[in-house]
Amino acid sequence: MNKILITCPPMLKEPEQINELAQKFDMQATEAEVIQTLTEQELLELLPEYDGWIAGDDPASRTVIQAARGGKLRAIVKWGIGVDNIDLHAVEEFGLQFANTPGMFSDEVADLAYGYLINLVRKITQIDKSVRAGQWIKPQGMSLRGKTAGVVGLGNIGKSIIARLHTSGVSTIGYDPFVEALEGSEIRNWPEDLGRCDFLFLACALTESNQHLVNSDAISHMKPGAYLINVSRGPLIDERALLRSMQDGHIAGCALDVFENEPLDTASPFALSDQTVLGSHNASNTKEAVQATNERAMSLLHDMLSR
Repeated sequence: MNKILITCPPMLKEPEQINELAQKFDMQATEAEVIQTLTEQELLELLPEYDGWIAGDDPASRTVIQAARGGKLRAIVKWGIGVDNIDLHAVEEFGLQFANTPGMFSDEVADLAYGYLINLVRKITQIDKSVRAGQWIKPQGMSLRGKTAGVVGLGNIGKSIIARLHTSGVSTIGYDPFVEALEGSEIRNWPEDLGRCDFLFLACALTESNQHLVNSDAISHMKPGAYLINVSRGPLIDERALLRSMQDGHIAGCALDVFENEPLDTASPFALSDQTVLGSHNASNTKEAVQATNERAMSLLHDMLSR
C-alpha cells in the first residue's frame, strides 16, 4: 500500500472524504499539521518516508525534491492551479512524476473577485464595522455600469471574472501575452491603456518574468482613483509601491486575497488601512470545489503511483 502525505490546508478540512478516498484508491494517507505551508526543513524530514505527496503552496525547492527522491517519493500532485512553489526543473531532473489540478475552481475564484469589487466600491466592510460600533456612516460608493476593468490573465479564472463584470455593464480590457483576441473584450499589451481602467484584477499565474508586475511604473500608468484586486499570487505586486500609491491618493483601495509573505502580519500597513479588504489566500475554498479537487488529486496520484 502506497503511503501519501497531504499538506494542502483546504483538503485537510475534509478528513472524512480523505479517508474514503484513501480506501477507494488503496492508499495510506497522512494528514500534516499545517496552517498555510510547511517549512522546507519540515518537508526535508517528512517527505522521504512517503511514496506520494499532495502539496499545497509548500516550498518544493530543489533541495526538498532531491531529498524526497532520495527516499521513497515517486509522485507529486499540486492541489490547485499555480505551480510557482514547485521547482519543476528539479522534478524533471530527479525523475518524479508530477501533475496539478487546473480548471477545478474558476467560478469560485471569480465569484470572490467580483465580491471583492462590490465590497470595495460600496465600502461594505467599512459600513459593517461602523454599524457594529454604534455608528451610522453613509459613505458614497461608485456605480459599476459604464466603468472599465482590466483583467490580467485570460485563463479560465480571468474569463470567468470578465463574464461577471459584463453582467454589471463593465467594459473589459484583457492582458495576456498568449491571447490575441477574446470576444467582448479589448486585448492590450501590458501596461497599455491602464489609464482607462477603473478596476484592475490580477488572475494570472506567477512566473519569474512577472514578479512585481504591478510596480511603481505600472501604478503610474493606472487611472487615479482606481481599485486593485488580486486573487492570484502576492509577489505579482510590489507591496511597498502599492502602499505608497494608496497613501498619496493615486490608488483608491485594494482587495488582496494573497500577499508576498503569508500569513499577513497584523502590524502590516494593509491590516491597519481602511482602504483595504483582506483575504486569507482562500479564494478557491468552497466545499463543493474542494471536494471535487480532492478527488481529482487523489485519482491523479493513484494513477501515477500505479505506473
